[in-house]
Amino acid sequence: MSAADPASSPASRPLPRGRFLVLEGIDGCGKTTQLEALRAWLPGSGLLPAGARLLVSREPGGTALGQALRGLLLHPPEAAAPCPTAELLLYAADRAQHVESTIQPALAAGDWVLCDRFAGSTVAYQGYGRGLSLALIAQLEAIATAGLRADLTLWLDLPLALSLQRRHGRPADRIEASGEAFLARVAAGFGQLAAQRGWSRLDASAPAPEVTIACRRLMEAAFGRGDQRAAVPSVALDAEAPVLPGAGA
Repeated sequence: MSAADPASSPASRPLPRGRFLVLEGIDGCGKTTQLEALRAWLPGSGLLPAGARLLVSREPGGTALGQALRGLLLHPPEAAAPCPTAELLLYAADRAQHVESTIQPALAAGDWVLCDRFAGSTVAYQGYGRGLSLALIAQLEAIATAGLRADLTLWLDLPLALSLQRRHGRPADRIEASGEAFLARVAAGFGQLAAQRGWSRLDASAPAPEVTIACRRLMEAAFGRGDQRAAVPSVALDAEAPVLPGAGA
């Protein structure tokens, strides 16, 4: 093969497998703010290989099926609210669809995926919060994820009192309305998970711009700087809109 052969050029080489990045934390910790900041920064950060895209998604609701399940989970008609075990199974169904139809294909294509919540949230909310069997949740996680783990999980650690203060006056979804004792168990669960799973902790009580800088530094430390030619627009995976460059999540 000659040096002039286009097949030997960097642009023609297959991309390495993409990276899977997850933001976790209790409600009010600032995940949405940091997700949007990372969406804007990552494509031009030099971390993504040339030609790779950034896809932004969430759980529940990262697919068309997931969007329907999100409504049932967070805002169901009063008579249709799921019991704890049904709630767990609905989250598992959402994740299985998300992993198989969206996350894994993107990673295989060399794209990076940035996700608001993943399997850890189910352990924290349905395991520590609801008191469901952690062994059962682990079995469902293995089935739904097919072994997929995030390459980097950023845990936005926020004291519960500050979470409640930030959310004061904001309409609560069904999960958020489960009571302060429930939310305290969830917060403690996130702390245990972070230690068990090697998550990167950030002090979410700091001003948002400082948290953003800390997120960037952790990603640069984890992945180094890649090819600066990788400034490809992000793609938001939103079941309510077409998948287009720059679409909102």
